[in-house]
Parts: sequence; structure tokens; C-alpha cells
Amino acid sequence: MRLPSRLLQRKPAAHKGDFGHIFILAGCAKFSGAAVLCAESAMRAGAGLVTLGIPKSINSGVIKIKPKEVMTLPLPQTRQGALSLSGYKQIKDFIKSVDVVVVGPGLSQDKSTQALARKVISGITKPMVIDADGLNALAGHLHFLRTTNDGRRTTVLTPHPGEMARLLGVSVKQVQADREGVARRFAQRHKVVLVLKGHHTVVVDARGKLYINKTGNPGMAKAGSGDVLTGIIAAFLGQGLSAFEAAQYAVYLHGLAGDLAAKEKTQICLLASDIIAKIPEAVKKSS
Repeated sequence: MRLPSRLLQRKPAAHKGDFGHIFILAGCAKFSGAAVLCAESAMRAGAGLVTLGIPKSINSGVIKIKPKEVMTLPLPQTRQGALSLSGYKQIKDFIKSVDVVVVGPGLSQDKSTQALARKVISGITKPMVIDADGLNALAGHLHFLRTTNDGRRTTVLTPHPGEMARLLGVSVKQVQADREGVARRFAQRHKVVLVLKGHHTVVVDARGKLYINKTGNPGMAKAGSGDVLTGIIAAFLGQGLSAFEAAQYAVYLHGLAGDLAAKEKTQICLLASDIIAKIPEAVKKSS
């Protein structure tokens, strides 16, 4: 698959603002790595600016491991070191200046954090990618998703089969038995682009447009791989692709980078950070 010219060809007078400011609401004391992986992959996939919204107590630690190009926004936290609902106003004010919002990587299932995720999802109209604990926050609360999905916002959801099952209140076996049908029905009902991850990841939009991905390998079934994909999708949204295009090309590129990494590292030794390292080579092969 060839990536669209919009991603590959940049005007000589272009500046960083032309390629999207991505705000990633992520991380907690236990899962700071998810936030960093998502931010790094977004930068590597072409985003002009990336800001991590993280609990204030982990800010100093994240600064030591994040890419130098990534900015941070330290936010109020709970006693457990997760993001607090009390930070919503600060988040809402900051989001006015960004182009794409990511909710989920490493957020935790702290009650206050989950409430914050739902409030951001229902109250912010910027293009949004919802993953991981952002999806868990919606389980049993899908009406929060519908409140803003009336054409005012572009939304991409990226569940793995377990998260999809929780969203629907069914078993993983039921999801896996009808991956395309489950994805189609959810996307159409909730007016979103759905990325149902796994072997032959399914991408479908609210009109039923469908893409089945063929890149990728079992070595990518590692912690952090989904965070990398989320960052790529957000970066492509920020560079002007439609939600379906951003998801389609991101899934393809993510899988291709994983295949390239596996050739070098082997599937058993493959890490999520290895996928990020192969994004440039994957872009070259898709140009």
C-alpha cells in the first residue's frame, strides 16, 4: 500500500503547525511508559507538536525518558498517582489550542480518572482517538460517546477483542466469531471509526466502509504495541487525513514496521519501541 501524497509531500514553506498538535491524555504512576510510547510514535509518524497530559508526580520521571521534542502538561492527580477529575477545566482550556486529542494510554481504572475520561470524551469536540483505559471508561457508559457523535466530532476507537467485549457486554469468543459484523454494527450505531485490533485488524466507518489489514505478526502482541498504533493514528489525523484514512494507513504502517522489526529482532524479542524505530523504513517502503 502506498501512503497518500498528503503525508509524503510537504511544501517548502511548511511549519510545524501545519502537521497537527496532538494532545495525549495518558499515564499514571504505574503506567508512564504507555504515554511515552504513544507520544514518540506520534512524533515519528509526522505530527508537528505533541503534548502529554500526565499526572504531576510522574512529570519529572517522564521528562527523563520521553523524546526531547515532546512537551508535557502536568495535571492534578489522585492519591494513587492517576489523573484526577479536578483537572478537567485545565485540560479543556489547553485543548482549545490543539488539533487532535488522544484519551487512554496507561490512564488506569481509578474512579476519578475514569470519570475524567468520560467528561473529556463527552465534552470535547476536537478529533479524538480513544484507546485502552479510555475505552474501559466507556464500558457501560456508551451514551457518553453518543452525546458528541452527531457530526460535530471525528472519533476513532481502537479496542482489542477484550476491550470490544467489555464495551458490548459480550464474550471475547463472540467478538472473535464475527469480527467484521461486530465492528460494522458498532461503528454504524455510534457514528465512529472502529479499529478492531488483532490478526487481520478490521477498520470500519459509520457508512460501512471496510479495510482488513494484512501486515503485522504475532511478535507485536506485546505491551505497548497498541499505544504505538494510537500515536500513529493521531499523527495522521493531525496531518489532515479523514478518520477512516488515518486509521487505515496507520494500521498498515504499524504492521509493516512490526514486520520489519521482527526480521531484525525476531518475533519473540520484538518490543513496542522496536516498532517505532522501524516507522521511517516502513514509510520509505510505502512511498
